[in-house]
Amino acid sequence: MEYSFLYELPKIVWMLIGIAAFLAVIGLMLVLMDTPRTRRDRWQALLFLAPALVLLLGGLVYPVVRTTVLSFHDGSGEVFVGLANYVWMFQRPEILLVLRNTLLWVLFAPALATAIGLLYAVLIDRSRFESVAKSLVFMPMAISFVGASIIWRFVFAYRPAGQQQYGLFNQIVVWLGGEPQLWLLNQPLNTFLLILVLIWVQAGFAMVVLSAAIKAIPSEMTEAARIDGAGAWQLFSRITLPSVWPTVLVVLITITVQTLKVFDIVRTMTAGNYGTSVIANEMYSQAFQQGQTGQGSALAVFLFVLVIPLVVVQIRRNRKAKELA
Repeated sequence: MEYSFLYELPKIVWMLIGIAAFLAVIGLMLVLMDTPRTRRDRWQALLFLAPALVLLLGGLVYPVVRTTVLSFHDGSGEVFVGLANYVWMFQRPEILLVLRNTLLWVLFAPALATAIGLLYAVLIDRSRFESVAKSLVFMPMAISFVGASIIWRFVFAYRPAGQQQYGLFNQIVVWLGGEPQLWLLNQPLNTFLLILVLIWVQAGFAMVVLSAAIKAIPSEMTEAARIDGAGAWQLFSRITLPSVWPTVLVVLITITVQTLKVFDIVRTMTAGNYGTSVIANEMYSQAFQQGQTGQGSALAVFLFVLVIPLVVVQIRRNRKAKELA
Protein backbone atom coordinates (compact mmCIF):
# COMPACT_ATOMS: atom_id res chain seq x y z
CA MET A 1 0.00 0.00 0.00
CA GLU A 2 0.99 3.63 -0.47
CA TYR A 3 1.47 4.25 3.27
CA SER A 4 2.65 0.79 4.28
CA PHE A 5 6.06 2.19 5.26
CA LEU A 6 4.39 3.86 8.25
CA TYR A 7 3.72 0.46 9.81
CA GLU A 8 7.39 -0.46 9.50
CA LEU A 9 8.72 2.48 11.51
CA PRO A 10 10.49 1.44 14.76
CA LYS A 11 8.66 2.03 18.04
CA ILE A 12 11.31 4.54 19.11
CA VAL A 13 10.43 6.70 16.09
CA TRP A 14 6.73 6.65 17.00
CA MET A 15 7.64 7.58 20.57
CA LEU A 16 9.70 10.55 19.36
CA ILE A 17 6.87 11.63 17.07
CA GLY A 18 4.45 11.49 20.03
CA ILE A 19 6.81 13.55 22.21
CA ALA A 20 7.27 16.10 19.44
CA ALA A 21 3.51 16.41 18.98
CA PHE A 22 3.04 16.87 22.71
CA LEU A 23 5.69 19.59 22.87
CA ALA A 24 4.16 21.30 19.84
CA VAL A 25 0.76 21.44 21.55
CA ILE A 26 2.30 22.81 24.75
CA GLY A 27 4.23 25.42 22.75
CA LEU A 28 1.07 26.47 20.92
CA MET A 29 -0.73 26.85 24.23
CA LEU A 30 2.04 29.05 25.62
CA VAL A 31 2.00 31.25 22.52
CA LEU A 32 -1.75 31.68 22.62
CA MET A 33 -1.63 32.61 26.29
CA ASP A 34 0.17 35.80 25.29
CA THR A 35 -2.84 36.99 23.26
CA PRO A 36 -5.27 39.64 24.63
CA ARG A 37 -7.24 38.70 27.71
CA THR A 38 -10.64 37.87 26.17
CA ARG A 39 -9.21 35.89 23.29
CA ARG A 40 -6.72 34.20 25.55
CA ASP A 41 -9.49 32.91 27.81
CA ARG A 42 -11.41 31.48 24.89
CA TRP A 43 -8.35 29.80 23.40
CA GLN A 44 -7.30 28.46 26.76
CA ALA A 45 -10.70 26.90 27.32
CA LEU A 46 -10.69 25.46 23.81
CA LEU A 47 -7.19 24.03 24.10
CA PHE A 48 -7.79 22.44 27.47
CA LEU A 49 -11.14 21.00 26.42
CA ALA A 50 -10.06 19.83 22.97
CA PRO A 51 -8.00 16.78 24.10
CA ALA A 52 -10.83 15.63 26.38
CA LEU A 53 -13.39 16.11 23.60
CA VAL A 54 -11.25 14.20 21.11
CA LEU A 55 -10.78 11.35 23.58
CA LEU A 56 -14.50 11.41 24.38
CA LEU A 57 -15.43 11.20 20.71
CA GLY A 58 -12.84 8.56 19.88
CA GLY A 59 -13.07 6.53 23.07
CA LEU A 60 -16.79 6.68 23.89
CA VAL A 61 -19.09 8.24 21.31
CA TYR A 62 -17.72 6.43 18.25
CA PRO A 63 -17.52 3.00 19.96
CA VAL A 64 -21.10 3.39 21.24
CA VAL A 65 -22.41 4.29 17.78
CA ARG A 66 -20.36 1.55 16.11
CA THR A 67 -21.42 -1.10 18.63
CA THR A 68 -25.07 -0.09 18.31
CA VAL A 69 -24.88 -0.42 14.52
CA LEU A 70 -23.18 -3.83 14.79
CA SER A 71 -25.89 -5.04 17.17
CA PHE A 72 -28.34 -4.95 14.25
CA HIS A 73 -26.11 -7.11 12.03
CA ASP A 74 -25.07 -10.74 11.95
CA GLY A 75 -21.79 -12.18 13.21
CA SER A 76 -19.88 -10.94 10.19
CA GLY A 77 -21.17 -7.39 10.67
CA GLU A 78 -22.31 -7.24 7.02
CA VAL A 79 -25.88 -8.62 6.93
CA PHE A 80 -28.59 -6.52 8.56
CA VAL A 81 -30.77 -8.66 10.88
CA GLY A 82 -32.78 -5.99 12.69
CA LEU A 83 -33.76 -6.90 16.25
CA ALA A 84 -32.89 -10.58 15.85
CA ASN A 85 -29.90 -10.34 18.18
CA TYR A 86 -32.02 -8.76 20.92
CA VAL A 87 -34.73 -11.40 20.47
CA TRP A 88 -32.03 -14.09 20.66
CA MET A 89 -30.86 -12.63 23.95
CA PHE A 90 -34.19 -13.34 25.65
CA GLN A 91 -34.86 -16.70 24.00
CA ARG A 92 -31.67 -18.64 24.66
CA PRO A 93 -31.67 -20.43 28.06
CA GLU A 94 -27.91 -19.89 28.51
CA ILE A 95 -28.27 -16.13 27.97
CA LEU A 96 -31.24 -15.99 30.33
CA LEU A 97 -28.97 -17.64 32.90
CA VAL A 98 -26.40 -14.90 32.23
CA LEU A 99 -29.04 -12.23 32.82
CA ARG A 100 -30.15 -13.96 36.01
CA ASN A 101 -26.57 -14.09 37.28
CA THR A 102 -26.12 -10.39 36.54
CA LEU A 103 -29.31 -9.65 38.46
CA LEU A 104 -27.99 -11.63 41.44
CA TRP A 105 -24.76 -9.64 41.34
CA VAL A 106 -26.66 -6.34 41.27
CA LEU A 107 -29.01 -7.34 44.08
CA PHE A 108 -26.44 -8.68 46.51
CA ALA A 109 -23.00 -7.16 45.86
CA PRO A 110 -23.77 -3.41 46.22
CA ALA A 111 -26.16 -3.87 49.14
CA LEU A 112 -23.87 -6.17 51.14
CA ALA A 113 -20.69 -4.21 50.39
CA THR A 114 -22.36 -0.95 51.43
CA ALA A 115 -23.95 -2.49 54.54
CA ILE A 116 -20.66 -4.03 55.66
CA GLY A 117 -18.80 -0.77 55.02
CA LEU A 118 -21.39 1.24 56.94
CA LEU A 119 -21.45 -1.18 59.88
CA TYR A 120 -17.68 -1.25 60.09
CA ALA A 121 -17.44 2.54 59.83
CA VAL A 122 -19.92 2.96 62.70
CA LEU A 123 -18.21 0.37 64.92
CA ILE A 124 -14.69 1.76 64.58
CA ASP A 125 -15.62 5.45 64.58
CA ARG A 126 -13.37 7.29 67.05
CA SER A 127 -12.04 4.01 68.44
CA ARG A 128 -8.51 3.72 69.73
CA PHE A 129 -7.14 1.74 66.77
CA GLU A 130 -9.35 3.32 64.10
CA SER A 131 -6.57 3.98 61.58
CA VAL A 132 -5.23 0.42 61.79
CA ALA A 133 -8.72 -1.08 61.54
CA LYS A 134 -9.50 1.05 58.49
CA SER A 135 -6.24 0.06 56.83
CA LEU A 136 -7.02 -3.64 57.19
CA VAL A 137 -10.43 -3.30 55.55
CA PHE A 138 -9.29 -0.86 52.87
CA MET A 139 -6.25 -2.98 51.92
CA PRO A 140 -8.11 -5.13 49.32
CA MET A 141 -8.88 -1.92 47.40
CA ALA A 142 -5.17 -1.75 46.54
CA ILE A 143 -5.47 -5.11 44.77
CA SER A 144 -6.83 -5.40 41.24
CA PHE A 145 -9.86 -7.58 40.61
CA VAL A 146 -7.60 -10.06 38.83
CA GLY A 147 -5.25 -10.20 41.82
CA ALA A 148 -8.15 -10.58 44.23
CA SER A 149 -9.60 -13.35 42.08
CA ILE A 150 -6.33 -15.27 42.11
CA ILE A 151 -6.18 -14.98 45.91
CA TRP A 152 -9.71 -16.32 46.26
CA ARG A 153 -9.07 -19.14 43.81
CA PHE A 154 -6.56 -20.42 46.33
CA VAL A 155 -9.16 -19.99 49.06
CA PHE A 156 -11.62 -22.16 47.09
CA ALA A 157 -8.96 -24.62 45.85
CA TYR A 158 -9.87 -28.33 45.88
CA ARG A 159 -7.96 -31.55 46.34
CA PRO A 160 -9.51 -35.02 46.58
CA ALA A 161 -10.36 -36.40 50.01
CA GLY A 162 -7.37 -37.88 51.80
CA GLN A 163 -4.92 -35.37 50.34
CA GLN A 164 -3.54 -32.30 52.08
CA GLN A 165 -5.84 -29.36 51.34
CA TYR A 166 -4.29 -25.98 50.61
CA GLY A 167 -7.62 -24.22 49.99
CA LEU A 168 -8.85 -22.46 53.14
CA PHE A 169 -12.51 -23.41 52.70
CA ASN A 170 -11.82 -27.09 52.14
CA GLN A 171 -9.29 -27.23 54.97
CA ILE A 172 -11.91 -25.86 57.37
CA VAL A 173 -14.44 -28.41 56.07
CA VAL A 174 -11.93 -31.24 56.63
CA TRP A 175 -11.18 -29.99 60.14
CA LEU A 176 -14.90 -30.12 60.86
CA GLY A 177 -15.05 -33.71 59.62
CA GLY A 178 -16.59 -33.05 56.20
CA GLU A 179 -15.57 -33.84 52.63
CA PRO A 180 -13.77 -31.27 50.43
CA GLN A 181 -16.00 -29.60 47.86
CA LEU A 182 -15.55 -28.30 44.33
CA TRP A 183 -16.80 -24.89 45.36
CA LEU A 184 -16.52 -23.18 41.98
CA LEU A 185 -18.39 -25.96 40.17
CA ASN A 186 -21.49 -26.12 42.38
CA GLN A 187 -24.39 -24.06 40.99
CA PRO A 188 -25.71 -21.56 42.04
CA LEU A 189 -23.37 -21.44 45.04
CA ASN A 190 -20.41 -20.63 42.79
CA THR A 191 -22.05 -17.37 41.66
CA PHE A 192 -22.45 -16.22 45.26
CA LEU A 193 -18.82 -17.14 45.97
CA LEU A 194 -17.73 -14.92 43.09
CA ILE A 195 -19.93 -12.14 44.45
CA LEU A 196 -18.09 -12.54 47.74
CA VAL A 197 -14.85 -11.46 46.03
CA LEU A 198 -16.38 -8.18 44.84
CA ILE A 199 -17.83 -7.52 48.30
CA TRP A 200 -14.41 -8.16 49.85
CA VAL A 201 -12.84 -5.54 47.58
CA GLN A 202 -15.59 -2.90 47.58
CA ALA A 203 -16.41 -2.99 51.30
CA GLY A 204 -13.24 -0.99 51.95
CA PHE A 205 -14.32 1.70 49.51
CA ALA A 206 -17.76 1.93 51.16
CA MET A 207 -16.19 2.05 54.62
CA VAL A 208 -13.84 4.95 53.80
CA VAL A 209 -16.51 7.10 52.13
CA LEU A 210 -19.13 6.44 54.80
CA SER A 211 -16.63 6.96 57.61
CA ALA A 212 -15.91 10.43 56.25
CA ALA A 213 -19.66 11.13 56.14
CA ILE A 214 -20.08 9.96 59.75
CA LYS A 215 -17.30 12.25 60.93
CA ALA A 216 -19.09 15.16 59.27
CA ILE A 217 -22.08 14.73 61.59
CA PRO A 218 -22.01 17.57 64.19
CA SER A 219 -20.85 16.23 67.54
CA GLU A 220 -23.42 18.48 69.27
CA MET A 221 -26.21 16.46 67.66
CA THR A 222 -24.96 13.11 68.95
CA GLU A 223 -24.14 14.51 72.39
CA ALA A 224 -27.64 15.97 72.72
CA ALA A 225 -29.14 12.60 71.76
CA ARG A 226 -27.03 10.83 74.40
CA ILE A 227 -28.12 13.35 77.05
CA ASP A 228 -31.74 12.62 76.11
CA GLY A 229 -31.07 8.95 76.81
CA ALA A 230 -30.70 7.61 73.26
CA GLY A 231 -29.05 4.21 73.04
CA ALA A 232 -26.64 2.91 70.41
CA TRP A 233 -29.41 1.69 68.09
CA GLN A 234 -31.37 4.93 68.42
CA LEU A 235 -28.26 6.96 67.67
CA PHE A 236 -27.67 4.90 64.54
CA SER A 237 -31.25 4.75 63.26
CA ARG A 238 -32.30 8.32 64.08
CA ILE A 239 -29.11 10.34 63.65
CA THR A 240 -26.29 8.50 61.91
CA LEU A 241 -28.23 6.77 59.13
CA PRO A 242 -30.44 9.75 58.14
CA SER A 243 -27.38 12.03 58.16
CA VAL A 244 -25.28 9.79 55.90
CA TRP A 245 -28.15 8.48 53.73
CA PRO A 246 -27.23 10.67 50.69
CA THR A 247 -23.70 9.28 50.88
CA VAL A 248 -25.07 5.74 51.20
CA LEU A 249 -26.99 6.25 47.96
CA VAL A 250 -23.86 7.52 46.20
CA VAL A 251 -21.88 4.47 47.36
CA LEU A 252 -24.69 2.13 46.31
CA ILE A 253 -24.90 3.63 42.83
CA THR A 254 -21.11 3.61 42.39
CA ILE A 255 -20.77 -0.04 43.40
CA THR A 256 -23.82 -1.00 41.32
CA VAL A 257 -22.24 0.47 38.18
CA GLN A 258 -19.02 -1.40 39.00
CA THR A 259 -21.03 -4.59 39.53
CA LEU A 260 -22.85 -4.33 36.21
CA LYS A 261 -19.49 -4.10 34.43
CA VAL A 262 -17.85 -6.94 36.38
CA PHE A 263 -15.67 -9.02 34.09
CA ASP A 264 -12.29 -9.65 35.69
CA ILE A 265 -13.53 -11.75 38.59
CA VAL A 266 -15.66 -14.07 36.48
CA ARG A 267 -13.07 -14.36 33.74
CA THR A 268 -10.20 -15.13 36.12
CA MET A 269 -11.98 -17.57 38.42
CA THR A 270 -14.27 -19.60 36.14
CA ALA A 271 -14.05 -18.03 32.65
CA GLY A 272 -17.84 -17.93 32.78
CA ASN A 273 -18.15 -21.73 32.96
CA TYR A 274 -20.30 -23.75 35.35
CA GLY A 275 -23.21 -21.32 35.07
CA THR A 276 -21.33 -18.26 36.36
CA SER A 277 -21.17 -16.03 33.28
CA VAL A 278 -22.42 -12.43 33.42
CA ILE A 279 -23.25 -9.92 30.69
CA ALA A 280 -19.75 -8.43 30.35
CA ASN A 281 -18.12 -11.86 30.18
CA GLU A 282 -20.70 -13.22 27.73
CA MET A 283 -20.27 -10.13 25.56
CA TYR A 284 -16.55 -10.87 25.32
CA SER A 285 -17.15 -14.57 24.71
CA GLN A 286 -19.70 -14.01 21.93
CA ALA A 287 -17.82 -11.24 20.12
CA PHE A 288 -14.18 -12.36 20.42
CA GLN A 289 -14.23 -16.10 21.04
CA GLN A 290 -17.23 -17.30 19.07
CA GLY A 291 -17.04 -14.65 16.36
CA GLN A 292 -20.65 -13.53 16.87
CA THR A 293 -20.05 -9.81 16.61
CA GLY A 294 -23.73 -8.90 16.36
CA GLN A 295 -24.77 -10.87 19.41
CA GLY A 296 -21.83 -9.61 21.44
CA SER A 297 -22.67 -6.04 20.43
CA ALA A 298 -26.30 -6.53 21.43
CA LEU A 299 -25.18 -7.63 24.89
CA ALA A 300 -22.89 -4.60 25.09
CA VAL A 301 -25.72 -2.23 24.15
CA PHE A 302 -28.03 -3.88 26.67
CA LEU A 303 -25.40 -3.43 29.38
CA PHE A 304 -24.95 0.21 28.36
CA VAL A 305 -28.71 0.78 28.64
CA LEU A 306 -28.71 -0.73 32.13
CA VAL A 307 -25.97 1.66 33.27
CA ILE A 308 -27.54 4.84 31.84
CA PRO A 309 -30.33 5.25 34.48
CA LEU A 310 -27.79 4.96 37.30
CA VAL A 311 -25.60 7.61 35.70
CA VAL A 312 -28.59 9.91 35.18
CA VAL A 313 -29.64 9.53 38.83
CA GLN A 314 -26.12 10.31 40.00
CA ILE A 315 -25.90 13.43 37.80
CA ARG A 316 -29.25 14.70 39.08
CA ARG A 317 -28.19 14.14 42.67
CA ASN A 318 -24.97 16.08 42.07
CA ARG A 319 -26.90 18.97 40.56
CA LYS A 320 -29.31 19.09 43.50
CA ALA A 321 -26.41 19.02 45.94
CA LYS A 322 -24.79 21.97 44.14
CA GLU A 323 -28.06 23.92 44.15
CA LEU A 324 -28.51 23.36 47.88
CA ALA A 325 -24.91 24.39 48.53
